[in-house]
Amino acid sequence: MSEYNALKPSERIKIPRQGSLEQLAEERKRNFLEVSFGFNEERALVEAARCLECKNPVCTDGCPVGIDIRSFVQRILVKDYAGAVQTIRQANSLPAICGRVCPQEEQCESVCTLGKKHEPVAIGKLERFVADYEMGHNLFVPPVAETKREEKVAIVGSGPSGLTCAAELAKLGYQVTVFEALHAVGGVLRYGIPEFRLPRAILDLEADRIKAMGVEIITNFLVGRTATVDELMDEWGFSAVFLGTGAGTPHFLGIPGEGLTGVYSANEFLTRVNLMKAYLFPDYDTPIRMGKNVAVIGGGNTAMDAVRTARRLGAERAALVYRRSRQEMPARLEEVHHAEEEGIEFMMLTNPLRIIGDEHHIVTALECQRMELGEPDESGRRKPIPVAGSEFHIPVDTVIEAIGQQPNPIIQSTTTGLKTGKRGVVVTDDQQQTSRPGVFAGGDLSRGGATVILAMRDGKQAANSIHAYLRSVKSSVMEDASVVTG
Repeated sequence: MSEYNALKPSERIKIPRQGSLEQLAEERKRNFLEVSFGFNEERALVEAARCLECKNPVCTDGCPVGIDIRSFVQRILVKDYAGAVQTIRQANSLPAICGRVCPQEEQCESVCTLGKKHEPVAIGKLERFVADYEMGHNLFVPPVAETKREEKVAIVGSGPSGLTCAAELAKLGYQVTVFEALHAVGGVLRYGIPEFRLPRAILDLEADRIKAMGVEIITNFLVGRTATVDELMDEWGFSAVFLGTGAGTPHFLGIPGEGLTGVYSANEFLTRVNLMKAYLFPDYDTPIRMGKNVAVIGGGNTAMDAVRTARRLGAERAALVYRRSRQEMPARLEEVHHAEEEGIEFMMLTNPLRIIGDEHHIVTALECQRMELGEPDESGRRKPIPVAGSEFHIPVDTVIEAIGQQPNPIIQSTTTGLKTGKRGVVVTDDQQQTSRPGVFAGGDLSRGGATVILAMRDGKQAANSIHAYLRSVKSSVMEDASVVTG
C-alpha cells in the first residue's frame, strides 16, 4: 500500500494486464486509420494499479532515454494526467510517438519486476494514454530555457534523433536550426512508418511542439548539396552540428530478376505510400502498381509494415517470406499479431533464390528454397541452412524486399575529416562525437538501422555532449582572451 495505490502488492498481481481498444481486423485491413485506439481512462487506471511501485524501479534502467516510469504511473493513479506527461517530457520530447512505436516489450517492460512471474505493466500504452490526454485537452506548455546562449547548433535530419537533439538543446538555451532534405518533417517517422501505426497528425503535432520551443525547421534543404557541413560551420556560423540523416539506402538480395517490373525495395514502396500518399490516389498524384499476389521478403518491422500496407492497397494474397522461423523474427510481437489478424500469410524457413518474369519483364513468380535451422550465428539467431532439392515457386505479381538499409553517402562524401565504417555508417564514440571536432552523429546514420527509441537516446546523448563541447570551447576562448588582456 502507498499514498498512490491503496491495493496491496498481493492484490495488484491478480489484476490482468489490460488490452488496447482496436479496430476490428476485417475493417482495418481495408483502411489506413490507426489500428489501436489505446487505453480509455478506465483501462489506464486499472493498468496503472498493477504497478508494484518498486523501490528500485528497474524499468527506468530499461528505458533508453531514462523516463521516470514509476513516478509517471503514480501520477496516473491520482488522475494527474498532466503531471504524468510532464514527468515523461522531462526525459522524452516525443511521448505520443514513443507510446505508439517504441518496442517497450524489449526494453522497459522486459525488465519490469511484475513481469518476472506475471504480465509486465503496459508501460507503453500508459505513456500513450497520458500523451493523448495532453493533446486532447491542449495542455502542452513549452519549456522555457533558463539561459539564452549565443551559440548556434545545426541539426541535419528531422527524424527521431534529430528532433530529440533539437529539443534537448533548445531546453539548454541554444539557437537550434533543423535542416530537412524532404518537404515534410519526421524522417523515417514519416516515410517509413504507415499511417495506421503512426498517424501523421500526431507526428505533425509533436514537431510543432518542438518548434514552439524555439527550434527553427527548414525543409527542402539537402545538406551535402544545398550546403555542406563545412559551409554550415565556416560560413553559416554554426558552432556545432548533429548529423541524424538516418539510413535510407536499401539493401537488395542480389538475386536474379530484381530489375523486373513489380519489384520494389521496402524503402521506395513505403515512401511512395506514406510520404507521397499513394494510398489516397487519385486525390494525390502518386500512383503505385500493386498486384493481387504480393510477397514481402524479410522479418523485421519494415517488412511487417510493407506487407500490411500491401494488404490495405488491395492485395488478395499478401505473404511474408522469411528464411528463419517465427521465433527469430525481429518484428514486434504486437505487429505480428495484428498482421495475422489481417490475414497476412507467413512463409517461414523460406529463402528466395530468384524472381521470375514473363516476356514483358513483369514479375510472375518467386522461386524459393526450404530452410532448416542450424547453430546460432554472429547475430545470436540460429543460422538458416538450405534443404537440398526443396526448391518451389510462389505465384506473385509484386515482390517487396525489406532486408535492411544503410546510410545515404552524401554527408560522408562531402564532409572533411569524417570517419566512416562498414556500409557507410558514421563512426562515433559513446558520447556521439565523430572524428570531426564539433560534429556529432546518431540514430541510424551511426547504427546502420535500429529502433526509434535508440535513435532518440543518441539524440539526447549528443545534445548533452554538444553542450559540454561548446562550454569547453567557450571556456578556452575566455582563458585565451584573459591571457592576452593580462
